[in-house]
Amino acid sequence: MPNYYVFDTITKPVNVQMTNTYQNPGIIAPPENDASRSGRLFSIFGSASALVVSGLTSATISLLLSNPIGSGRTVYLSQINGSIGGSSLLSSLTGTMSMVKGGTLTSPATLTPANNNFGNVTTSTSTTQSSTGAITGGTIVASFQLAPGTFVQQFIGSIIVPPGSSISAVVTSSSSAVGLTMTSVLNFNWWEV
Repeated sequence: MPNYYVFDTITKPVNVQMTNTYQNPGIIAPPENDASRSGRLFSIFGSASALVVSGLTSATISLLLSNPIGSGRTVYLSQINGSIGGSSLLSSLTGTMSMVKGGTLTSPATLTPANNNFGNVTTSTSTTQSSTGAITGGTIVASFQLAPGTFVQQFIGSIIVPPGSSISAVVTSSSSAVGLTMTSVLNFNWWEV
């Protein structure tokens, strides 16, 4: 190992040893970058709207991400994001978002996950569904109130869905302001290894 001066000199007030070079950068990227590059980062989207005619009205959207038994893959949840909004009178709009381990959707529709690497044709091994109804069963993992606007819950893989497991989430916006058209939006992003 070469001998370097431990103490700074007048001509070099800060001891500099180049360790973050182009060949060996000291940059760390989130795991989603590698997953997307490998064609293993996926997303689904759902939305629901409702017009308040009289009384308290809600717009509910639910998504379910299920990793089937025998898939051979483990699902790592990257993030859940979405929004609640309306055509006017947003001060009278309230909302909630809940995440559920397991759960069943009411009258579900099948969704096709999108590969977030647009140049890759790999398909997800997960099954996904959406519904404009509530989630039944399961165990609530998190629940919080929403204000009008967007929200993002980053997990960066900290929620793991092994084969034979599922996770679902529901966003509900509510208002009693007659004439308000409100919309609930929900997105899941995940990778599979």
